[in-house]
Amino acid sequence: MSRARVARRIAAGAAYGGGGIGLAGAAVVGLVLAEVQLAKRAVSNGTAPHAPSAEGLYGNGYTAAGVPPLRLLLLGDSTAAGQGVRRAGQTPGALLASGLAAVAERPVELRNVALPGARSDDLERQVALALADSDGVPDVCVIMIGANDVTNRMPPTRSVRYLATAVRRLRTAGAEVIVGTCPDLGTIEPVQQPLRWLARRASRQLAAAQTIGVVEQGGRTVSLGDLLGPEFAANPRELFGPDSYHPSAEGYATAAMAVLPTVCAALGLWPAEEERPDVSRREGFLPVARAAAEAASEAGTEVTAAMPTGPRGPWALLKRRRRRRVGETEPSPTSASGV
Repeated sequence: MSRARVARRIAAGAAYGGGGIGLAGAAVVGLVLAEVQLAKRAVSNGTAPHAPSAEGLYGNGYTAAGVPPLRLLLLGDSTAAGQGVRRAGQTPGALLASGLAAVAERPVELRNVALPGARSDDLERQVALALADSDGVPDVCVIMIGANDVTNRMPPTRSVRYLATAVRRLRTAGAEVIVGTCPDLGTIEPVQQPLRWLARRASRQLAAAQTIGVVEQGGRTVSLGDLLGPEFAANPRELFGPDSYHPSAEGYATAAMAVLPTVCAALGLWPAEEERPDVSRREGFLPVARAAAEAASEAGTEVTAAMPTGPRGPWALLKRRRRRRVGETEPSPTSASGV
């Protein structure tokens, strides 16, 4: 069965309350569980630091009277929190906030409610925290989630259902939403075959299904794939952190470069000519399931809703945006707060 069809089945199950869809046969379960335990022991021997707090105001130099800062919110798991680096300015939230401030020429207030180890079922709590904020609804929300769903064997239909519900609540409240879909867990160094192949297959299937669920709720996705670039597979020592599991500072910078253009486009800050499909970059309008499958196979690919329906269901725009380099910037010390 093609990845597009599997993704559509998972997304349909999430929407209509279907059960889980198995991703591996029962005959390999014992071997997979043994490999999981070996991988967990290898990862746990690492020394990943706690995620540093990066909340605060970025782009102080752009402050103008009567112009409030843009409000950026991060939700999700350890990747969104920035676990694996030691300085606030190295986290994806800080990198996105400083990059957004530079593009918008406007200060950006960053808040991060992500929780290391979180699965998609924690998004309900995180969204509630975000919407209860007395400062109002965020302008844009970035969600990174899915890896722990795969490693904890959460049925993909449940995973997508929780994510779609979170996106719908945030969109209904008035926020733009960008989801970094499940990363390719087959790139993690301690994971051996056959778990590596199974992890890659499961994570890519979940990423494709997440894309369908998010786009149908009015959000946009950016595929994290092998954590945003072939650099991870080619240079794991450089782009993974000390525990060989979480990204290093270079890895998070690669991720932020891929997500930032979509954040800016969602806020109307990208040049209008770049919003049109570029055939030379293999961009275009596709049935959403096919676009989701293609995005899951190529890191850094954006998918957003296009036409509500077509001969094969809803259609989406697939974009391969040029990455923008972002620099490390620390939050304003007067407004930074603990996570």
